[in-house]
Amino acid sequence: MTTTTPKALPTIDPQRCTGCGWCVAVCPPHVLSLQVPGPEPWGPKCSTLHDALGCTGCALCAVRCPFDAIRMVRVEAAGKARHDGPTEAS
Repeated sequence: MTTTTPKALPTIDPQRCTGCGWCVAVCPPHVLSLQVPGPEPWGPKCSTLHDALGCTGCALCAVRCPFDAIRMVRVEAAGKARHDGPTEAS
């Protein structure tokens, strides 16, 4: 069985994520987890994609998030995300 790169991957906005865990609960392949984003092992938790290859791109996490903290980003090739929005000028 081979794993293909999904068409979209969830990106989590740590400023909006409250660590409620709804996204983790609805993720069918269980590729999201709650982790403390800083170096200390305590503090507020944030959702994290820990297995990008295992992600199916179903977007259930983004749909279920009550804080609109998850956005699906299109993936063109392994490790390369397509950016459809405006870019910053150098």
